[in-house]
Amino acid sequence: ESLTVTMPELREVNITAEDIPLDIVYEDADIVVVNKPRGMVVHPAAGNWTGTLVNALMFHCGDSLSGINGEHRPGIVHRIDKDTSGLLVVAKNDSAHQSLAAQIAAHTAYRGYEAIVVGSPREEQGTVDKPIARHKTDRKRMAIVEGGREAITHYTVIKRYRGYTHMAFQLETGRTHQIRVHMASIRHPLLGDTTYGPKNAMGLTGQCLHARVLGFIHPRTGEYVEFEAPLPEYFQKLLEKYS
Repeated sequence: ESLTVTMPELREVNITAEDIPLDIVYEDADIVVVNKPRGMVVHPAAGNWTGTLVNALMFHCGDSLSGINGEHRPGIVHRIDKDTSGLLVVAKNDSAHQSLAAQIAAHTAYRGYEAIVVGSPREEQGTVDKPIARHKTDRKRMAIVEGGREAITHYTVIKRYRGYTHMAFQLETGRTHQIRVHMASIRHPLLGDTTYGPKNAMGLTGQCLHARVLGFIHPRTGEYVEFEAPLPEYFQKLLEKYS
């Protein structure tokens, strides 16, 4: 048996600053808290070298972004999916980055989400504690996998509608697609999530999920700070539609 491998020529991709409007919730010399819109990728990668949050931050902040994660992810401490809207904290220097990253790793940062899920969970509140890892056959998906990384999601019902439920979530861990995978595992996938739920997206382009609350210890002052981003217009319209 013989294998022939053709290696593409390496090329350097320069990440450029772009004048893209940002919804900045808070900013000081150490951090920027941004309300990311639905449909925006957080940082450049294959297939998305422009139009990302990083491109916009480079224009807004110039050289004032931490360099710990390299030139493709300056300032990025944590991420949310392209079609998830809501709050992200960005580090403007390495010291702030290290402090924020440590809090996220220690599960002490508060991250509150809201979503609309399919169906009506039996309990008013509960916890999903199931390990998550890359899907064994589909590398673009995550899955509940024995021996995977610890993943804990707390949920609370906000309001029940006919066939759907508005819910709040608090993350202890921050695994890729965590809320999406956990809710699908208890048979209540997020509305519009065709990756883990029904292929009928109800006219949505992705999961109905919003990172509404973000709290952490400020890396310079040592005081707890908390920020909130209101539900985006599309989310509110869905709630009105189902009420």
